[in-house]
Amino acid sequence: MTETTPATAIFKKIAVFLEMIKFSHTIFALPFALTGALLAAGGLPGVQQLFWIIMAMVGARTAAMGLNRLIDADIDARNPRTAGRAIPAGLIGKGVTLLFIVAALALLLVAAARLNPLCLKLAPLAVFFLVLYSYCKRFTALAHVVLGICLAAAPIGAWIAIRGTIDPPALILGGIVLFWVAGFDILYALQDLEFDRSAGLHSIPVALGVGGSLWAARLFHLMMLLLLAWLCAIMQLGGLFMAGIGMVVVMLLYEHWLLRNGDLGKLDAAFFNMNGYISVAILVFTALEVLAR
Repeated sequence: MTETTPATAIFKKIAVFLEMIKFSHTIFALPFALTGALLAAGGLPGVQQLFWIIMAMVGARTAAMGLNRLIDADIDARNPRTAGRAIPAGLIGKGVTLLFIVAALALLLVAAARLNPLCLKLAPLAVFFLVLYSYCKRFTALAHVVLGICLAAAPIGAWIAIRGTIDPPALILGGIVLFWVAGFDILYALQDLEFDRSAGLHSIPVALGVGGSLWAARLFHLMMLLLLAWLCAIMQLGGLFMAGIGMVVVMLLYEHWLLRNGDLGKLDAAFFNMNGYISVAILVFTALEVLAR
């Protein structure tokens, strides 16, 4: 029988925590942060800047997901889909989770301080929205939009990290992320429609039903595409970036085609696969465009 040492126990808790917050899904927002950095720099940012941007992004997302799991632990325990998550299942305690959250917030603040004064001044605002999101479903159907605002901070923050100012292209890029995230989060929330109704929770699926939610997600993603076109125009980006927009259009159409009849059996393909590809595609074509110059 293998003896469990204190170090082994700590590593196991870390592994459980990272699985609980789906650390691998950082891929959804990190490419947009790097996109913001590339556009702000007009090329490759410095290695030190990139490092602290990534650290800030990892700290913010880790804290956000940890807060969400901690604040929603009681709700998750009542929902059959989420009852197996780490806290309701007893795999990790609330106290340990809180320690990881505090560490992640500390990483965010240290990274912001190492980037520039404006990043540090705005960090508490980002933390406010991270906390707000986890409570939104209790009183408003616009939780999806608040989540979009949280992730929109990634490219805006990266832009500020490079330039030290908030400029129109950064806000447009933030809007792109906001509408993209809010759109796919509406689709994701469809799987909890019946539970949310019975529990008195709020969401766009609860407010609009399946059909209305599909149309709301389509509208949000249309807004995303319009903002991408605006960003292309205002920054005078060329054919490579436009090719990236074209690829995003195809992937969004495929995502919505998969769920056209409200068939949630294809949600994993539509949500996880397509949205991961979309964020990476925008980063890759932005990098190609910027480096080609």
